[in-house]
Amino acid sequence: MAIDFTLSQSQRELQAGARAFAAQVLRKVLPTIAPFHKPEERFYAIRPFYDAMVDAGFVKALLPTEFGGTALSIVDFAVAAEELAAADINVPTTLLGTGLGLQPLLRYGTPEQKQKFLPDFIENGSRLAAFAFTEVTGGANYDCPDPKAGVQTFARREGNEWVINGQKHYTTNGTGWDGNGAHLFSVVCRTDPALPPAESLAVIVVPGNTPGIKVAGILDTVGHRATISPRIHFENVRVPVDHILGKPGDGMEIVEAAFSWTAALIGAACVGVMRSAFDTALHFSQNDKRSGSVPVIEYQNVGYMLADIKMRIEAARYLTWKSCHQFETTGGRSRELAIITKVFCSELCVQVVYDSMRLVGIDSYTDMYPLAGLMQDALCFPLYDGGNMGVRRRQLHALFRSKDYDSMASAEARG
Repeated sequence: MAIDFTLSQSQRELQAGARAFAAQVLRKVLPTIAPFHKPEERFYAIRPFYDAMVDAGFVKALLPTEFGGTALSIVDFAVAAEELAAADINVPTTLLGTGLGLQPLLRYGTPEQKQKFLPDFIENGSRLAAFAFTEVTGGANYDCPDPKAGVQTFARREGNEWVINGQKHYTTNGTGWDGNGAHLFSVVCRTDPALPPAESLAVIVVPGNTPGIKVAGILDTVGHRATISPRIHFENVRVPVDHILGKPGDGMEIVEAAFSWTAALIGAACVGVMRSAFDTALHFSQNDKRSGSVPVIEYQNVGYMLADIKMRIEAARYLTWKSCHQFETTGGRSRELAIITKVFCSELCVQVVYDSMRLVGIDSYTDMYPLAGLMQDALCFPLYDGGNMGVRRRQLHALFRSKDYDSMASAEARG
């Protein structure tokens, strides 16, 4: 069978619909959030745009058909995500945050657990889920084998309940829309402080209205200005024992799978931002003479810079599609390409936006063009969702160190 990157008719319709939605709805996000100085004000201001995404079916796309969702494939999701991110990064990131919060349940929950929690998001798609992963001391060494280090959020079993205590931050969506918490948290914790994560790391599903969950503060960020990054404290939070996904120790696998799903999709978000930067630079080049006699695109160095930028965008797009397809077809077992996609596309995005700024010149550092804002957004990609240095390259290093590592497995679409 020939390798074919041609989009199907349904994918072209999805792409066109997402592009139209981005142009008609998401283009209004930036002027809407501009007057607000506090991160929570900006986040709450995007609620109408998120509701519009719900109405357009984007939340249902995350959920299985048996619960009323449409179960969009990860490749299709990437096609749509690129279009959305080209217009705004904040609202799609909120959607991605809910997807990340639900991934552990979707992939590792029992039928009973799914039935208990997922219908809420069909009944009201504007409800938010959050993945409570990053410790206030950092998340890179969540799998540290030393029981005294790593994850310090603990779930102690008392009878038929887990009692959770710990502090997290960068918990995207963790405030909910009213500052009182997300509708549902997937909490990464350890069930025994004396055991290493291979035996004790767990993911426990916690409804957001459970007593003891506190929004302790909100971190402001340079980019992703309307994406919320709160500190969440869990203080004697009690949930039934059957809220654990799998068993203690399974958290290692669950965390890896959840972050591999986002890793592949972040490639699409990066491509969307790169597209916006390229379009800005191209329009400038075609129309601005810089006090010369011809538009600057007539100069060879400008044309070559545009060529380099466009080549990077195309390479990033098809790597993203490939990694999403492989993650889907292997049931999430093949993760190398997803991790590579996150590292490659995120760092490429920073370079593309920077080169677009170099092409436009000093005006790009003002509000005359969107490029400075795009750079603020781009700088987040290599740092969040498992930083490229602290987590993602370490994941690749671990793969390479394995005695049974096969360097051609990803290229040949083997799990």
